[in-house]
Amino acid sequence: MALNLFGNIYAGRRVLVTGHTGFKGSWLALWLRSMNARVAGLALAPNTLPSHWTSLELEGIADHRVDLRDAEAVRRVFDAHRPEIVFHLAAQPLVRHSYRDPAGTFDTNVMGLVNLFEAARNCSSVRVLVNATTDKVYADRTSPNGYRETDALGGHDPYSSSKACAELVTDCYRKSFFAVGDNHGSPVRIATARAGNVIGGGDWADDRLVPDLVRAATSGKSLMIRNPAAVRPWQHVLEPLSGYLRLGQMLWDNADLAGPWNFGPGASGEISVHSLTTQLSAHWPVLHVEHDQTPHPHEAAILRLNCDKARRQLAWQPVWGIDATLARTAAWYRCFYESGQVDSTADLVAYVDAARRLGLEWAA
Repeated sequence: MALNLFGNIYAGRRVLVTGHTGFKGSWLALWLRSMNARVAGLALAPNTLPSHWTSLELEGIADHRVDLRDAEAVRRVFDAHRPEIVFHLAAQPLVRHSYRDPAGTFDTNVMGLVNLFEAARNCSSVRVLVNATTDKVYADRTSPNGYRETDALGGHDPYSSSKACAELVTDCYRKSFFAVGDNHGSPVRIATARAGNVIGGGDWADDRLVPDLVRAATSGKSLMIRNPAAVRPWQHVLEPLSGYLRLGQMLWDNADLAGPWNFGPGASGEISVHSLTTQLSAHWPVLHVEHDQTPHPHEAAILRLNCDKARRQLAWQPVWGIDATLARTAAWYRCFYESGQVDSTADLVAYVDAARRLGLEWAA
């Protein structure tokens, strides 16, 4: 399969994906390979069994098992592959884990990022760098219109705070080094991407709602869910990835687009935990939940993203509504557990076809 998308900017291009063995990173690696990019990955070994990355069995990707906290090892990967575009997705991504290991979370998400930037500073091939952070970087407040990129950064829990710090580190390096072409023939165009909660086939991480539901369902149990009234911007994993890829494409020729960007599902995807579990169980009746009344660490009650900037300047918008997202997610897991088949490529093709029907520029 060869997809000609995003102006064919990725065909033959040397692209480095950090965190390629994780949920979102493995989907991005699949998409880049489908466009004939020359992909290298930098990540720890998959920490779940099953693993989406392992199940994909992708060929032609240089697979480096490197800890971001090892600065010299990170630099060696840059020296070996001379990437032109970097997508940084590697992180400690779990809120509850960050309460258990705050030091490790900050070490990976902040100093690991510094190590990545230092390697990029000393690699003259790098032209575009997209740093994926999170919608949780914003200071906790209620806004009916959603958080905008200009809103204040914050973060109550260690994970959210570490990602807000990562935004500040990115802004510092952009202004202090990359904007002036430090050690480069031309400046590096660097942006941050703040995405909402992603779901889809192939996620088996601990302490995430859909994987926890799947584990409970396949073991014949009910899942005790916390914070059922919490509202999140739920979106299929391919949605923010299309935003990252569109941003990388546009940055290649336009340095003015450097900065922060929101990628969320819009109002249709902003639903409560309870609503999501109810709708998902309609597609997979073996899913059952109960409400957990015990106290839990603080998490924001409502998260909404305003993506007007991406719509206006990148011509980006969500493709699948919440109904299609939940149907595709449930179908992926049902197929995996009932037949052992991995339907990720089929989901990618269906997503691209839907984007073309909407007339989106990147899919033309």
